[in-house]
Amino acid sequence: MNGENAEADAIIAALRPVAEGLAATFGSSCEVVVHDFRRPEGSVVAIAGNLTGRAVGGSMSEIGMDLLGQGDAATDRLNYVTRARGGRMLKSSTIVLRTSGGTAFGAFCVNLDITALRQAHEIIGDLVGLAAGAAVPTTTFSNDVDEVVDAAVDGLQLAQGKQWADLDRAERTALFARLERTGVFAVRRAVPRVAARLGISRASAYAYLAEVRGTSAERDRPAGTPPTEDPDDREDGGPA
Repeated sequence: MNGENAEADAIIAALRPVAEGLAATFGSSCEVVVHDFRRPEGSVVAIAGNLTGRAVGGSMSEIGMDLLGQGDAATDRLNYVTRARGGRMLKSSTIVLRTSGGTAFGAFCVNLDITALRQAHEIIGDLVGLAAGAAVPTTTFSNDVDEVVDAAVDGLQLAQGKQWADLDRAERTALFARLERTGVFAVRRAVPRVAARLGISRASAYAYLAEVRGTSAERDRPAGTPPTEDPDDREDGGPA
């Protein structure tokens, strides 16, 4: 493990000047970010350019969390389009960083601001009678990982078309399973944050997570939290 950590550190160090060089080449419309998945609460270890308002120590987006959740099975995400807060349109590529042994430990991300190009494309399309393109999802770029966790929870509830109180037991379990797959719970303090966002007790959240993982809720429960209750006991109550 120490050998892999040393190798990962060396790769990150080598990519810092690459990030600076790419951002300088493409100018103010480009941002290059290096993420270290070994520190998920503040994964940004190098950043050049300023499109998303993040700095070193900032958080990964929902896309990064999804890659984190996939572990070593994560694959590169190339040429995808997202919308940042404020309406800025970004075309991005995220390349998974691996050690020579195949361990995924981070990501190298290039973001290009294509807002003006997109607007020009839409104007030209309107003039020649082309249909408008599909809606682009908004991605949360933030220095605060809690904001990204909140956005992931809200996005899943929006996708299901229901709030927590309207979900049946299977749908609630499915929501926690999806959050687990997207890497949310790899972030420190994520379970209490998810519980607060859903309006349920921490014990209920730990119980659902344990059910999804097929483990004992008592084993997953951190020291100092109340004993696990049945997850359906306090569905409509506020967070503990």
